[in-house]
Amino acid sequence: MQNFQVIPAFRIMRKISYMIVTTGNILLIGSTLLFVSLIIGRTGYKLGIPVLLLFLIVGMIFGSDGVGIQFHNAGEAQFIGTLSLCIILFAGGMDTKINDIRPIIPQGVILATVGVLLTTFITGYFIYWLIGSLYPSMAAPLVGCLLLAAVMSSTDSASVFNILRSKSLNLKQNMRPLLELESGSNDPMAYMLTILLLQIIQSGDMSWGQILLSFFMQFSIGIIMGYVLGRIAVYIINHVCLMNNSLYQVILLTFLFFTFSITDLLNGNGYLAVYLAGLVIGNHRIVYKKNIANFFDGLAWLFQIIMFLSLGLLVNPKDLWGVAHIGLLIGIFLIFIARPLAVFLCLLPFRKMTLPGRIFVSWIGLRGAVPIIFATYPLLADIEGASQIFNIVFFITILSLLIQGTTVSGAARLLGLAHPAQEKPNEFDMELSEDIKSIVAEASVMPDLLTEGDRLQDLHFPQNTLVIMIKRYENYFVPNGHTRLLPGDKLLLLSDNEEELRHTLAQLGIEEYTLRRN
Repeated sequence: MQNFQVIPAFRIMRKISYMIVTTGNILLIGSTLLFVSLIIGRTGYKLGIPVLLLFLIVGMIFGSDGVGIQFHNAGEAQFIGTLSLCIILFAGGMDTKINDIRPIIPQGVILATVGVLLTTFITGYFIYWLIGSLYPSMAAPLVGCLLLAAVMSSTDSASVFNILRSKSLNLKQNMRPLLELESGSNDPMAYMLTILLLQIIQSGDMSWGQILLSFFMQFSIGIIMGYVLGRIAVYIINHVCLMNNSLYQVILLTFLFFTFSITDLLNGNGYLAVYLAGLVIGNHRIVYKKNIANFFDGLAWLFQIIMFLSLGLLVNPKDLWGVAHIGLLIGIFLIFIARPLAVFLCLLPFRKMTLPGRIFVSWIGLRGAVPIIFATYPLLADIEGASQIFNIVFFITILSLLIQGTTVSGAARLLGLAHPAQEKPNEFDMELSEDIKSIVAEASVMPDLLTEGDRLQDLHFPQNTLVIMIKRYENYFVPNGHTRLLPGDKLLLLSDNEEELRHTLAQLGIEEYTLRRN
């Protein structure tokens, strides 16, 4: 009989780094990375740890200083990041409801533009002073310090809301839509500042007229193209008959990439255009909208994982120790001084916003994958100190996730801005067409409800409310007025008057119920 030998896990993983690059090996390594990331991410989700941080760590573990996968191509990482960011911004725009953000549009827009600008200048001048005082050997010019600040001036909210959901928290004072709007629309401003400062470094000088013209073109072309192409996409999807329903997701994906590329070709901001196009499409009626939304939600998650893993693979963890001291000082200043100062200055005109609300917005200045992607631009431009910029930004991202990302829910509770979210079971897992404007409710039958009769007709629901299905144990059936009810039955109700339905449920003494507005 042949002898079998148990090979230690670390030796198996080490063999991966010496594999010949073939299609099979790429798929093996890719699927392994995705599987490990999902398992670890699920654990972190339950513990309230930012999923982004875990994905980055997985990439670093499998990288050149860990398992040994060699990935040092900043251009490929930037391409993956750009592709991923387009999909994530588009999906975020589709998921944002105009009615939710309408009350806080002025605050969100100012934070996403002026806030990014203030953060860049405040942090940039601090870095310039810090290097001149404590690190004179680095001898970085002011514009280089501003570039470093601009690269990490945008925030990332994806991991923040993952933590909030895992901790079952809801935010008061419109905090959630405000933070979503800011994080979804501040990347274009950080991108423009990064590209502009790179051009200044490479060309030596730019006039204020050129700078203002560049900003105007980036914003105006991005806004126009995003809105116009979004409306065109809505029209085409609703009027083109495709051979298969699944192709509507594909055609919208092509519109996404076309929107980014054509806007960028016209010297506009492609990220802004993609986000606005998603916002336009998500707030208009389109065919198969729920299927399309589910498709892009899953696609956004996939590309988030791919983006974080590739960035984790790109960095050499041992190089981070060389910038840990200066990265720690810059990171603490950014988190505790620059971000709060910029937020408070931006929100000065909005006197109705409470102090706890301002403090919470200041604290949710979470850095994520976007600053790391923007840090690849100096690497590809091959400017002096580009590798230091990349390593510092990576270190500050990890620091931000460790300090801010793990304390989001605690900060919300401490400031009195969070209240527990009641569990909303979806026993029937039924969704109606968005054209049907109605209220769907699920209610539990308690013994006290049956004291005056155990038939459905004894409950006296309003005429505009129907019990369309009952779940008893694991069985579902359509009832009629003579159906006998048992304690523990789950009722699915459909109504067109929310206020009247709530009043009736209260009169009947039904306390365990959920409502979903369609």
